[in-house]
Amino acid sequence: MSRAVEYRYSARKMVVTVSRRFWSVAKEVAQRQRDWIKRQFITRNRRMALGLALLVVAIGVAATRTSSSWISPGVMILPILAGGLLLWPRALRILFGFVAVMLAYDWLHGRADAGITATIVVIALFADVLARTREKLGVKGLRGDHMLIELRDRLRAQGKMPELPEGWHAVSVLRPAGGVSFGGDFLVSACDGKVLEVALVDVAGKGIDAGTRALLLSGAFGGLLGSVPHADFLPACNAYLRRGGPPEGFVTAVHLTLDLVTGDYMISSAGHLPAAQFEAGSGRWRLTNARGIVLGVVDDMRSKPEDGALRPGDALMLYTDGLVEAPGRDIDAGIDRLLGEADHLITSGFGAGAAKLVQTMQRGGRSSDDCALALIWRS
Repeated sequence: MSRAVEYRYSARKMVVTVSRRFWSVAKEVAQRQRDWIKRQFITRNRRMALGLALLVVAIGVAATRTSSSWISPGVMILPILAGGLLLWPRALRILFGFVAVMLAYDWLHGRADAGITATIVVIALFADVLARTREKLGVKGLRGDHMLIELRDRLRAQGKMPELPEGWHAVSVLRPAGGVSFGGDFLVSACDGKVLEVALVDVAGKGIDAGTRALLLSGAFGGLLGSVPHADFLPACNAYLRRGGPPEGFVTAVHLTLDLVTGDYMISSAGHLPAAQFEAGSGRWRLTNARGIVLGVVDDMRSKPEDGALRPGDALMLYTDGLVEAPGRDIDAGIDRLLGEADHLITSGFGAGAAKLVQTMQRGGRSSDDCALALIWRS
């Protein structure tokens, strides 16, 4: 009896031990599975993917269970578009797998046809392109658009003339080509109440093609403006461009330093069109003679500045080639036309007429190029 009892006791102990090991292993496996599932949905992107996949399944099932025209397989377009905005490409393609399964399910129940299927496929391709583009930017949703909007607003704010002391006035007009928000023409300015510095820059190209480069250069040139002496500004800009490697295209610029106490100014040019000064005494516009080499071409950048003075009633106009160039017309003829149209500003007022002058020049010339205009006058 003692051996039988001992045998039963050993068997029972073995069963308990095996059972405990089994439950221990099961708990460990369950914990690992739970941790794996948690890791899979630890990011917002994966939770969003799961939510959209469940929504696709719900739409696909509801389309076969109800006869309402509000619920059809075509409604799956909505989560597909949301996925294009909110998901990375890998998660989006998994979502496409759910869409394909539910679309096949609706086909079997007679709720899908070739038209709906073709529409969903086209929208899916569009969403995939959208997701891959946003993956390159490293942003999802509308964050990339918000970044561009903020950059645009910063560029526009930087292109506004600063507040000037009594007796002085300034206005600027920037018009990118094609009605887009970014262009290759930009303006930077600085004023400490006694001295005004303005630089009008024209980057080769137009519209968005030149806009990205203009965004980069506007920050660099804006940092140099007011930080280096007048004679060193354009050479410093040229050195910055030369450090960037082979030139991506020429850059022209005109730089103005104006003493707001005496009215004396110095203007330098780097391959830019000549500035124009209105002399109230003679009632005529004249072109300045500042000359120089375009930026980023040679290491030793040289320019020939010009000194002058603005008396009460005088004005100074800076502009880019988009205002005066036109196919088949000499640029000198365009400048003459600009000065002729600028005569109307004398009676209508420089501030109120600057935007109208740009519109007039664009209608009669080439409106497919970026253009910019800056006016400073003394009352």
